[in-house]
Amino acid sequence: MAGEAADVPASARSVGPLRECIEMLGTTIKNREAELNMFRTRALVAGLAILLAFAVLVGRMVYLQILKRDYYHTLAEANRISVVPVVPNRGLILDRNNEVLAANTSAYTLEVTPSRIKNLDAVLDDLSNVIEIQPRDRRRFKRLLEESKNFESLPIRTRLTEEEVARFAVNRFRFPGFDVRARLFRNYPQGEIASHAIGYIGRINVADVKRIEANGLTANYKGTEHMGKQGVESSYESELHGSTGSEQVEIDAGGRAIRSLAKSAPTAGNNLRLTLDIKLQKIAEQAFDGRRGSLVAIEPSTGEILALVSKPGFDPNLFVDGIDPQNWDLLNTSLDKPLLNRALRGAYPPGSTIKPFLALGALESGKRTPQQSISDPGYFQLPGVAHRWNDDKVGGHGSVDMYKSIVASCDTYYYQLASETDIDKTAEFMRSLGFGTKTGIDIDGELEGVLPSRQWKENRFAKSASDVRKWYLGDSISTGIGQGYNAFTPMQLAHATATIANDGVPTRPHLVRSITDVSTGKIKSTAAAINASPPASLAIKPENIAVIKAAMAGVPKEGTSARAFINTGYVSAGKTGTAQVFGLKRGEKYNEARVIERLRDHAWYIAYAPADKPTIALAVMVENGGKGAQAAAPIARAVMDFYLLGKLPDVKKIKPAESDDESID
Repeated sequence: MAGEAADVPASARSVGPLRECIEMLGTTIKNREAELNMFRTRALVAGLAILLAFAVLVGRMVYLQILKRDYYHTLAEANRISVVPVVPNRGLILDRNNEVLAANTSAYTLEVTPSRIKNLDAVLDDLSNVIEIQPRDRRRFKRLLEESKNFESLPIRTRLTEEEVARFAVNRFRFPGFDVRARLFRNYPQGEIASHAIGYIGRINVADVKRIEANGLTANYKGTEHMGKQGVESSYESELHGSTGSEQVEIDAGGRAIRSLAKSAPTAGNNLRLTLDIKLQKIAEQAFDGRRGSLVAIEPSTGEILALVSKPGFDPNLFVDGIDPQNWDLLNTSLDKPLLNRALRGAYPPGSTIKPFLALGALESGKRTPQQSISDPGYFQLPGVAHRWNDDKVGGHGSVDMYKSIVASCDTYYYQLASETDIDKTAEFMRSLGFGTKTGIDIDGELEGVLPSRQWKENRFAKSASDVRKWYLGDSISTGIGQGYNAFTPMQLAHATATIANDGVPTRPHLVRSITDVSTGKIKSTAAAINASPPASLAIKPENIAVIKAAMAGVPKEGTSARAFINTGYVSAGKTGTAQVFGLKRGEKYNEARVIERLRDHAWYIAYAPADKPTIALAVMVENGGKGAQAAAPIARAVMDFYLLGKLPDVKKIKPAESDDESID
């Protein structure tokens, strides 16, 4: 092998490496050209991609900055500026003599701006060591927080004492985001007095929100936490609420308020002047002396409500900040039902107070004349029927004409009258006086009561179309003395009494006398609007009205309420009534002492005065009070004494006195 290598010429041996170098150099040159071509291709693709991306960016910029400029400018401004509602001051409620019944008082409130607090619960725990914060305060705050924007200032504690304000002021540096501010709160300076007439405000609930939305008032209730719930506060909510204003607030990216940019002032609610005489109202409520019942006093010529009593009452101040569970349970579960407006929603058998109206109907229909008499043996009995309907007076009243039937309250007279009168005719006449229908008073919640008739019994008791409920003569006889199916409200009886006092001309009862526009100062009377469509005028003969009025004037003079109206100094007219709550067994005699208190008879008295030119008409009902002459008539006298004479009542004379006189109704 070595010999063969040695035989190769030297020139041949030097050419081999050179060729290899040349081949390697050519390969290298070719690779660089390929790489350069690849680089150029990639650069072109990258350039095109950049141009495309730039075009997309430019296009997007054109879209956002030019085509959608207005839209996004609006959004940006909305994020920068927030419109905060400014709640108006609620209108005042005054009595007829301008004494304040509902006002707005300033009180200190501890408020927090949630957006400035990181760990709110922890801070509240720390704050509770300085100012008491109860669980109910936290629950209320969380509910408000859910309904509000986080930059709004929300109350965590209301009605701070001066001591609490001072303690917070010393520790203010520890609680950034918290501040003490003055806010207006609804206040009822009279407390329980006239609470059912005035009503109260309470926090807006889900049902309220639905009503607000349905009426298209959502914008006007922005920021409002309370609204009227009962009485005048509820029925005149649109007048009392006012118009909500607004404030433009600049906020930062974190939702914090920086400054106020503009403000549209709210318009305060209008002031209401009621027909109530709050001094008379106080006298009337005091006269009940802890007893349950109701009183309605009306000015007959105008329909103005002078007093509206429902006892027991409640303190409307309890509802302003949201009533606590303890007080709610006391009010809601009490057997005395303090939240029930007995004047409008209490339906009771009227007892003998119905007799003047039935007598008037008999005169109008020709069933009786004033002189026509019956013989009263102390009971009424239908021919061929063993059952007797007894009169209150054992042995009867002897010969009884219409005047005596009212003055002495003779049941037998009205048993016989009812047996001879078609119940539907009676119902038709009684409805014309306002019984069995709403009087139209300008607050909500009034009941229609029960005015029995054949059709009413069918509707009430028939279980099917084929179930015929016949009206029996015995049904009519019971209704003749205000028992049976009869059930009327004190408002209805007061209204009917006022109609008699006003010579048969009805007016519409109302509580609001005038409305003052706080913006213009103009005073608008509500009487014209309310009585623009009064109940239908009664086509009653004046001579028949005169007969009934003369008989009612005889009741306090020589009749069943004479003892309660001795030496009045004025002439009044009235009628007593005692309404049975539960039925006695046949032959059993009623003994009040043996009956538990809540099953005793209801006591009634209707009246008006002065008898010749009435300025006040009223109805008094004392639940389970016993006889009307003993329990209800003294209350009526106390009210009329004060209204007509300015005389304060003697408490001893108001309390019912014991009597063994069975004829007292």
